[in-house]
Amino acid sequence: MRSFRVSGLKFLLILLIGLTQSSLVRAADGTESSNETTIREFLTAWSRLDADELAAYFTDDGVYYNMPTEPVEGRENIRAFMANFMGSWESTDWEILNIIVEGDIVMVERVDHTVALGNVIDLPCVGIFEMDGGKIKIWRDYFNLSTYTDGLQGKN
Repeated sequence: MRSFRVSGLKFLLILLIGLTQSSLVRAADGTESSNETTIREFLTAWSRLDADELAAYFTDDGVYYNMPTEPVEGRENIRAFMANFMGSWESTDWEILNIIVEGDIVMVERVDHTVALGNVIDLPCVGIFEMDGGKIKIWRDYFNLSTYTDGLQGKN
């Protein structure tokens, strides 16, 4: 019996290719899944900077992993975290570059264009959403924290 090892990056690439092919076949009729619609609406809602509206997209026991920081558990804690996080924001618009949907998993590559403390911050991100009954159960967001903090200080 032959065994082989696949590095984490290669595994992720294989997974993304498989999900992309599956999603392309499924979406050939031009429709999008309700999970995709929900996440597109959620990402658009960020431009309104309303933590109550954003928290409503989560299940009661939802978890938000803003990856450079500790996870936040529970809808009310997520709402409070988001309100604090975007407290210095003047505006934000999240540009979707790619979106992949496979059942209850939605993966989004995007660039968050934010003005905070008078500084323009363009933050590349990847968000992975696990959905449950049309709501976000788990959201893991990956980005380079120093890109954000440097942008806040006007070091772009």
